[in-house]
This record gives sequence, C-alpha cells and structure tokens, in this order.
Amino acid sequence: MEDPNEAERPDYTTEEHQAARQQLVGEGFTEEQAARSLAALWTLNNNAAKDRWAFRQRRLRDIRQREEDDEEQRQQLLIEDQEAARREDRKKNKNKYAPLVRGKVPSDPTVIPAQYAMRKLKAGDYCELHYFTNRSLEDAKVSNLIAEPDALVMLPSADGLHSWIPAAAVKDPKAAPVVKDENLSWEEFNEAAPRILAMMRLHDWPEERVTMHVQFWNALQSHRWRHASDLLKQRALLLYQSQQRRRWHLTIGSAQSWSLEELNQDLIFEAREELFNEKREKETSAAIQQQRIL
Repeated sequence: MEDPNEAERPDYTTEEHQAARQQLVGEGFTEEQAARSLAALWTLNNNAAKDRWAFRQRRLRDIRQREEDDEEQRQQLLIEDQEAARREDRKKNKNKYAPLVRGKVPSDPTVIPAQYAMRKLKAGDYCELHYFTNRSLEDAKVSNLIAEPDALVMLPSADGLHSWIPAAAVKDPKAAPVVKDENLSWEEFNEAAPRILAMMRLHDWPEERVTMHVQFWNALQSHRWRHASDLLKQRALLLYQSQQRRRWHLTIGSAQSWSLEELNQDLIFEAREELFNEKREKETSAAIQQQRIL
C-alpha cells in the first residue's frame, strides 16, 4: 500500500480526464464545474486514505513497540537467569571463584584439618583439639587426597531442616578414634591450640571469643601445676580444660553461660581428685586380678 500523503492530485482540466468530465457535463455541469468537482472528490478520498494510513501506521508502531518491549523483557529475564545461575555456581563451587592470591609458595606446611572439624568450627560448635594435632593433620591429609569430592550426605541442621553436605565433612566411622582433650599429651595440646585459634579466626569467630580461649589456655600454661612433678596434677589441668570448654559450648546463649578466662581452682582440685580415684580403682582392680591368678 502506497502512502497517500505522497500522492499528487491529478489535473482534471487536461485531455486525460475528458471522459470523466463529460459524465458530469451530461448531468448539467460545465467543464469548469466538472473539473472542480472531480478534484474535490479526489481530495475527499485522499483525506480518507490518509486517515486510514495514519491509523495503520499507529497500529504498526504499537505492534513494533510491544515486540521491542517483549524482547527487552525477555533479554532482561535472560540476564537475570544467567546472573542467578552464576550466583548459584559461585555458591556451589566456592573454590572455583576464590580470589587469586599473588605470592610465593609458603615454606611452612599448610594446615588443613579434617573437613568434619572445619564444619564444626564454621558452625561455632565444640571441636576436639585432637583434629589439630600433628597426627590427626597427617591422617586428614591422606583422607583428603583419597576422598570422593562429589559425594554428599544428608544431615539435619540446627533449625531442624535437612541439607546435603559433602561426605568428607561428616565424621568417618571407620577413621581412627578421636582422642579426648583430657587424654592428649601436653605436647599435643601445644600443637593443637595455636592451630585451632587460627581456624577460629578464619571462620569469623567473634574476636572476644578467640581472645577468651587465648587467655584460658595461657592461664593453664602458666598454672603452677603445669610443670609439677606429680603427673596427675598436669593431667588435671588437661581434664579441667576438656570439661570446662565442653560445658562452655553447651551453655552458650543461656543464663548459665560464663567465661573461661578465669580458672576455677576448686574445679581443678576436683579434676585431680577424679584422676586420683580413677588411678586407685585401676590399681585396686589390677591387684585383685593378680590375687585371683595366684
């Protein structure tokens, strides 16, 4: 369809339009009147065609605008879907997007505890010092090398819901038994304490809690029983540490919570008494067993 706005009105006085004028002349029009009437009729039809053309052009523009809006919206949704997919990928594959640190290869060995221990620390839960001793770190190194990275297990979370977590982050029932804190040697305690403090900071523990543990363990190291000739006294400090740190985790957020910074000497005496009674019971049991053999 041609644009009627570009059409030119014919000259109806010319020989070309003689036949059209004659029809009107036969109706009583003069030649001049016939030409003017034909011109007026053409103008009337052209104006109507212009209106139809304008209406059609408006509809075409509206259709194109809707198509453009739909395409813009589709592109925006596509961008949002792609961004959501990238965020989900970043969430699932954090190592893939971890920022690159420019620096030399460290001479000191990197401390990578068992993922089970890391999950406990990340949640702010109690974690045995055992996982940060030299022996446990060596076991974790071997375990991390042979673990299947994509294996998942479902576990309940603190809010009662279940979620999938890496199998390596779950305590392996076939792994070597965990040594309780009270059964560690002082050498193992000294291996583990600085490492677990570093991991607390790595997992964004509040600084006041980290500082509390630093002061707690420094107080144990400075206690007069730390280098006592009576080994039960040395072990009593480790037992006290184990008991009170676990109790502290169990009472966090409750009205019964407290700070570990200041040592309770009465409880330390009780820990020593507990170890003494345990030793005496073992000795008595062994003596009775020996008498039965004889």
